[in-house]
Amino acid sequence: MTQVDIIKECRLCSEISKASGEDPIGSAGNYDHFLFFEMPEPWSENFVYEHPQLGAIHTMTKALRKEHSISARVMAIAPDYKKSNLTRVLHYQRPTGQFAKFEKREFLIPHEEIMSLAIALLKPDELSQFDAYQQQTSHIRDMMLCTHGSYDLACGRFGYPLYRQLRAEFAANSESGLRVWRCSHLGPHNFAPLLVDFPEGRYWGRLKSEILPLLVQRNGSVAELYPFYVGWAGIGWVEQIVEREIWMREGWDWVNYLKTGQTLAIDPSDEDYPDWAEVRIDFTSADGKLSGAYEARIEAKGTVKTMWTSGKDQPLWEVKQYCVSRLNRVD
Repeated sequence: MTQVDIIKECRLCSEISKASGEDPIGSAGNYDHFLFFEMPEPWSENFVYEHPQLGAIHTMTKALRKEHSISARVMAIAPDYKKSNLTRVLHYQRPTGQFAKFEKREFLIPHEEIMSLAIALLKPDELSQFDAYQQQTSHIRDMMLCTHGSYDLACGRFGYPLYRQLRAEFAANSESGLRVWRCSHLGPHNFAPLLVDFPEGRYWGRLKSEILPLLVQRNGSVAELYPFYVGWAGIGWVEQIVEREIWMREGWDWVNYLKTGQTLAIDPSDEDYPDWAEVRIDFTSADGKLSGAYEARIEAKGTVKTMWTSGKDQPLWEVKQYCVSRLNRVD
């Protein structure tokens, strides 16, 4: 059987998920650190874990989570903007307290030093030894779009065409202030094509060509982005469900508001897939003149069947869907 035949017979998880009506909200990766390392393709299915240096960094992040409750995600990006033999490393870190964007650091570094840099970024050790490699790119917006087809066919099938469009129409020159990268497994691929928009850390899924101008340029109603929003990486999955509803109410200004989220109470019978949760999100406007909070309740509203991974004989899984049943602003 040829590769074309395999693809024809394969059921794509994102198509199954979309047909079932599965809501993508609440699925954004929530980490203290995101680390992206420039690595040439092709990438094997488990490239990040099997690569000598990235695998060692990934093992280090697991120890950090276990010992210090520090979470970090390690991913690869294709060398789409390579101009030298140095390796680009992008690091996004969650600030303490309320925030709107992740703190960004970017380095162009000799490949053999990326492990030492990762240790310094995560531990944290003295970073000054890497000052000569740091790049001043805080003004640049980076979109990482999953095209990791060897991990899941849906990511390659739907991700790559969208990547080409974003590059050609919105990031074709350096004056655009936007870079678009091919990224290794971002997850969850049942919402492919999937991207994360940094430094804000907002995840978007099931993207279509016609929605890209609004996503990039933000020159229309935020409500049109509702079905594509996977969530903000700055808060937990329960809070992400509430944050979407607040954003729809507040409009584009909400993007720049400093925010924190907390789950006040959760269904004790099943904290992984609760029937209800109580949430609070505190905020301060960008100019500091306005502050307050929203308190909300989310509740399960039935289930749908979805597929986690593309494939001919992959099983369907029943997953709960959620709605915000109460949302009140408290000042």
